[in-house]
Amino acid sequence: MADFTWSFSSLKEYINCPKKYQEVRILKNYSFIDTPQTIYGKEVHEALELYVRDGAPLAKNYLRFKKMVDSLIAIPGTKYPELKMALTKNLERCNFDDENRWVRGIADLVIVDKDYAFVIDYKTGSNKYPDPKQLRLMALMMFSYFPEVNKIKAGLLFVMKNSFIDETYERKDIKDSWGKFEVPLKRLETSYDNDQWVPNPTPLCGWCPVDTCEFHKPRR
Repeated sequence: MADFTWSFSSLKEYINCPKKYQEVRILKNYSFIDTPQTIYGKEVHEALELYVRDGAPLAKNYLRFKKMVDSLIAIPGTKYPELKMALTKNLERCNFDDENRWVRGIADLVIVDKDYAFVIDYKTGSNKYPDPKQLRLMALMMFSYFPEVNKIKAGLLFVMKNSFIDETYERKDIKDSWGKFEVPLKRLETSYDNDQWVPNPTPLCGWCPVDTCEFHKPRR
């Protein structure tokens, strides 16, 4: 049985194209290249982290986000900006870089108030196609990190659109929630076991760095 570590982003990349996953994450023949959009996203995340954690003033170009983030800061509870979480295959809490880690992720903001919690993920892109599965994984990891928490409100905060997509998760549904990831994880495990990474041609091929792939299409 294959031994690998996954995250929401890596599993999503595998689902989009196993070949790209292999070339980038396993063979490391290609590396991620930042775009102006990803650079901006990282800068916004860092600014909001420092604002929530340390009260650092927001730069003038980020003041548009202040009202949204202030509403989060006003929520009662202990704040955990950029919380790194990792679990073993037995779903036990471990260090983020532990050799025994199985899944891991970073929550942009976690707020814990007794048996209730919030987890927020900041998004600087479009809210046209929101993917809440990331929230489910963050909530599942939080249930292991905070055993006193029984209910979590999770949300994607699209800061550029002042839009909030939220879902609620309860501890009693943990088993069913993990079940949502069983099929794609089984596929990933099978690819590792058989060393088979079949390319999946999609419109995203024009943005893929794997130029050795038969379906690669250079961007114009």
